[in-house]
Amino acid sequence: MRRRQRLERIPEILIFDVDGVLVDVRQSFWRSALETMRFLTGKRVTWAELHRWKNKPGNNDDWRMVSNWATALGRPTTYEEARDAFQRFYWDCDGRPGNVRREKMVVTPKQVERWAGRFELNLFTGRTRREFTYSFEHWAGTRHFRAVITMDDVARKKPYPDGLLKILGKRDPGSALYLGDNVDDGLAAQAASVPFMAILPEGMYGYRQRAAQFRELGALALLSRAREVSLWLK
Repeated sequence: MRRRQRLERIPEILIFDVDGVLVDVRQSFWRSALETMRFLTGKRVTWAELHRWKNKPGNNDDWRMVSNWATALGRPTTYEEARDAFQRFYWDCDGRPGNVRREKMVVTPKQVERWAGRFELNLFTGRTRREFTYSFEHWAGTRHFRAVITMDDVARKKPYPDGLLKILGKRDPGSALYLGDNVDDGLAAQAASVPFMAILPEGMYGYRQRAAQFRELGALALLSRAREVSLWLK
């Protein structure tokens, strides 16, 4: 989305999603989803299929996505079954290192510190508290986030806006900006009336379709990576 790289209203509060925004999860969550699908269905599903399912509303939660996907392929799978199978691949299991070890941070602590010097920073993620803690407990950038809302901290998960509303309290939603990479992030922002920017690297599978989805949801911009938001915050 090509627009003048300056916002009409500079936010006071920046709220970040985690996966695909601060962390590259292609080899952790996404690979675990593929391996779980193959384990449950016996079918060698593809990355292209993964992206198609991931882009459906309600599938920001990988366990829900796997449950829906496996069921659609003829293997009825409850949410709990999908969750338990997924854990075998994401976490260390039976002496095999889990895919969680493959995660990579894509934003530096120094960049987070620079943002924190100007804005209140918060996180609203679809991760569980355990998943968040494993990756962020010893990361230097974590201390700059005022509130961290995980899926364990809200009654309703994305695309419901509960996490955003919990962070804002009675403050004006227009004073915040939410950065996410999934259609459910955009839906949550829309429901909370919080301005939204989408992280969508050029060349990503299904780029045009996802870009159209984000535009329909009112995304102010499409960013290749989270640090590009700084160009809009001058």
